[in-house]
Amino acid sequence: MSNKSKLSILAVIALILVALYVFVDIGTNWDYVLPRRGKKILAIVLTGAVIAFTTIIFQTITNNRILTPSIIGLDSLYLLVQTFLIFAFGSMNLTVMDDNFNFIVSVALMVLFSGLLYKVLFSREGQNNIYLLLLIGIIFGTFFESLSTFMQVLIDPNEFMIVQDRMFASFNNVKTDLLVISIVFIILASIYFARLYKYLDVLALGKEQAINLGVDYDYVVKRLLIIIAVLVSVATALVGPITFLGLLVANIAVQFLNTYRHSYLIIGSVLISIIALVGGQLIVERIFTFSTTISVIINFAGGVYFIYLLLKESKSW
Repeated sequence: MSNKSKLSILAVIALILVALYVFVDIGTNWDYVLPRRGKKILAIVLTGAVIAFTTIIFQTITNNRILTPSIIGLDSLYLLVQTFLIFAFGSMNLTVMDDNFNFIVSVALMVLFSGLLYKVLFSREGQNNIYLLLLIGIIFGTFFESLSTFMQVLIDPNEFMIVQDRMFASFNNVKTDLLVISIVFIILASIYFARLYKYLDVLALGKEQAINLGVDYDYVVKRLLIIIAVLVSVATALVGPITFLGLLVANIAVQFLNTYRHSYLIIGSVLISIIALVGGQLIVERIFTFSTTISVIINFAGGVYFIYLLLKESKSW
């Protein structure tokens, strides 16, 4: 079966799941139900597309199939920002309650952190900056998690419940304004990415081979990492962190399509991500009746798959 046929099958499955989510048990009150479900589906599609896209690009840059952008520490920084806002101002303060302000602050701080990290690391000549980036990202991620835990211990238990809600991704209360801002960020990042797309297949060969083939490696990688930082920040601030989704969908796409061509891998991983999120949300709403969140299901499946990948890699060694 050709990859185009495989992508067509994935697209049909994704459309069927989207239709099921939107129209099953819709009743007669379409004017109320359709806009609410429409916002959820749009948030799911945007989040799934962004996470899948950034993971494929990040794995291409690092030449490693078990790494995701969350290793840089952006998820931990997002949780630190949410915890600090409630710790400093209280849960009823406008800085916490205003979704637009919260979104902009979260995205700005995550992008600023990523930009400073890249600037410091890529200003050092003669080093393998990617692996140093990963190492420092893990250190900062652990540091941010420790600070978050410290503040969570000190805050009021009722306010901790609000922090806990933001620790897990949720599509139940997505605001229209946030969707509009997210779409603007995603469009701008996509336009900027269009001029870098042609380098991806070459970057997959490795740093030395890419340089030998005429790619300005540091220039391209820095800009791709900036795009990743912006998009991951937007997705995380929109719905919350989903740690293992990228790992899950990117590796399934690679195994299912069995190709190095990013034109197939990106589309395939996006479709698989949408299928996973829409299917997971259907399970959350129809089977578990909102007793859990979609991130719990995705992270469980992703964690099991991550262990499988580690065991598989250990056997190849």
